[in-house]
Amino acid sequence: MPTQFDWRVGVLDGEPLFVCQYQMARGHWQIIKHGPNGAEEGRFRTLALADTPAKVIEVALRAARAIGKWLLRRRHQGGGEAIAVIEVNDNPNLEHGVEDQVVKDEVWSRILQWFIKRIDA
Repeated sequence: MPTQFDWRVGVLDGEPLFVCQYQMARGHWQIIKHGPNGAEEGRFRTLALADTPAKVIEVALRAARAIGKWLLRRRHQGGGEAIAVIEVNDNPNLEHGVEDQVVKDEVWSRILQWFIKRIDA
């Protein structure tokens, strides 16, 4: 499914946490192009939840409900009207300066509060 970028939507406890677009590496069909001289990565763009198309968040939340209420990252592909879930990651990596680029420490605070709530329970 060729596309210019992947949507990455983090969902925590049934609520959207962050949204990023990961662009494909130049001249490649994936976000990382591995070659003899190392890896070349595509760019990323982090969006505010309010600036994200509602359909993207809706699809992410629907996919998350089928899995559970922990931290999940949905990987979508598609432009225009078509959105396809191609991966649900229940152990995602989050990078400082990427997923938190828009809301800063709120991402980390929400994750920490989620753990504290479960430890206290």
